[in-house]
Amino acid sequence: MIRVAAVGDIHLGPDSGGTLRPAFETLAECADLLLLAGDLTRHGTVEEAEVVAGEVRGLGVPVVAVLGNHDYQSDQEAEVTAALDAAGVTVLEGEGTVVSVGGVRVGVAGTKGFGGGFAGRSGGEFGEPEMKEFIRYTRRCADALRGSLKMLEDAGCAVRIALTHYAPVPDTLAGEPLEIYPFLGSYLLAEAVDEAGADLVVHGHAHMGVEHGMTSEGIRVRNVAQPVIGRAFAVYHLAVHTAVGDGQGTRERERAGVAR
Repeated sequence: MIRVAAVGDIHLGPDSGGTLRPAFETLAECADLLLLAGDLTRHGTVEEAEVVAGEVRGLGVPVVAVLGNHDYQSDQEAEVTAALDAAGVTVLEGEGTVVSVGGVRVGVAGTKGFGGGFAGRSGGEFGEPEMKEFIRYTRRCADALRGSLKMLEDAGCAVRIALTHYAPVPDTLAGEPLEIYPFLGSYLLAEAVDEAGADLVVHGHAHMGVEHGMTSEGIRVRNVAQPVIGRAFAVYHLAVHTAVGDGQGTRERERAGVAR
């Protein structure tokens, strides 16, 4: 089993130092890696990013992240990324990374993603240039996610995880106002995952949503926004693909309440 810890939307600021560190220091006991699903800061400043860096530095497990919309607010996303990178965090945007867990190659493909809505109620590349660019940006994010997942398959990863900030399915948005669904995610992300394949999708962004969802092809989706999971992090157990199996691929078993 690969133990994947994940959380998003922690929204740390200058007054947050040490808030999550005690729980994060238990990660080596219960998880093999930590995924951060964006909105790590409040306003995307370097000062806030340094607080996040202090919370996750030297945890004893690999930390992989994507940024969220809050992390872009001050137009310092490159500096935010650099601060996290200096703390040993791998920040992804349209690319993948491979983590070795006990000799097992675990691939994580990451993109912030963007909005646009979901099948039957989504925006299209039509009309004003601004509207076309809105959807094209989401499509570029989805295309990059698809390509990264395929690259990780070619690299021989036994487990592949898609990490985004925006939601790929409407399932995990239940509880959010319907009017804002187009700004919470896009079906294009789910299409990319279904086409390329993955064992788990992790996202944040939807504070009033729910944890559990699924793509149309049956890939499990988890909304790990901290207001949703209600703890420092959630842990998901993923079975490793083997040459001999039951034909159902990787199965996921979850354990609740593992964060202290």
